[in-house]
Amino acid sequence: MSQPSRHGPQTIALHAGRHASGERENSLAMFLTSSYTFDSAQQAKAVFADEEKGNVYSRFTNPTVAAFEEKLAAMEGGEKALAVASGMAAITTTFLSLLSAGDHLVLSRSVFGSTSNLASGILPRFGIQVSKVPLSDLSAWEQAITPATRLFFAETPANPTLEMVDLTALAEIAHRHGILLVVDNVFCTPVLQQPLALGCDLVIHSATKYMDGQGRVLGGAVVGKEKLIMDKLFPFLRNTGPSLSPFNAWVLFKGLETLPLRMERHCDNGEKVAAYLASLPALTGKVHYPGLASHPQHDLARQQMRRFGGILCLELDTPARAHAFINALSLATITANLGDSRTLVTHPATTTHGKMAPQDRASAGISDGLVRLSIGLEDADDICQDIRQAVEQLPS
Repeated sequence: MSQPSRHGPQTIALHAGRHASGERENSLAMFLTSSYTFDSAQQAKAVFADEEKGNVYSRFTNPTVAAFEEKLAAMEGGEKALAVASGMAAITTTFLSLLSAGDHLVLSRSVFGSTSNLASGILPRFGIQVSKVPLSDLSAWEQAITPATRLFFAETPANPTLEMVDLTALAEIAHRHGILLVVDNVFCTPVLQQPLALGCDLVIHSATKYMDGQGRVLGGAVVGKEKLIMDKLFPFLRNTGPSLSPFNAWVLFKGLETLPLRMERHCDNGEKVAAYLASLPALTGKVHYPGLASHPQHDLARQQMRRFGGILCLELDTPARAHAFINALSLATITANLGDSRTLVTHPATTTHGKMAPQDRASAGISDGLVRLSIGLEDADDICQDIRQAVEQLPS
């Protein structure tokens, strides 16, 4: 997939967003300040009135946060990024900035559990109507449209099922009806997939995941055209305060510098581990991974993703066997996060998607035996050996 500038992804990751202060530092500075000073009352008035450029208050203007935003926008191929406190803050900011009472949202059934709960349990309290559709069924998206539909929201590959949707086709449907398409790109990052280049309007990131890459801080962002970001989303951030801290922005900025390198290793390991799991004769569970030819949308993954990522799922026949497999792993850490340098494992039905109604989980394809693995940066042979010994301990 073509890059948004003449430079390659690793060069963009290293050089975009670099700004030195008067101290001439080589590494990005952390501006750990809540407010900023002015030379005069008149200058303060001019900056607050947007008549003169300048920082006002770190709730919505901070040089370290701005540097992270600039680097991410360059990597995603967008005009502007807006950084916020977490991935869910990015999604909430987007929904409440673009939707009003009486509007209608269409989103995939296959999304992160908190996104589904936000749409089902909180947005209706503000008079926002919500419809959920099968992610890959383009006709279902079009049939769900009403005169009040303002927004499509999709996550592809989906968490945790790794189901996918054709983003170019979905964008065409949305735009034909005057609807904005928002895509959660957390599993791929801009290194593996660039939804804006495929026609999408906004891209959501939980920077907590691969962008940090070591499970240290929370962060989120929305990327898209500058006018849409500044006219619609920025006023919400300024006045409600889901702000990203400068320290977290600095950690994420540094994480982005190595993201392309790390994603290559995550993909290398993910592909090897998925193939190994699929080859185990003692394992009867289904392996979900876009890089496997057995994945129903493998061809689509090859078309709109650069590589296949580091997330895979194993579907066992009972929750007891799922728990036994998880507990038998020795290298993998049991946690609900993903995108860490170490391999992580979780049972979505009782963790990330545990607050969803059972029927909603079932309609999203999340079985009680599904196990999600976020493959880390260890030696792939060691991950495979750990999986083998865990499989051998499974009760018959």
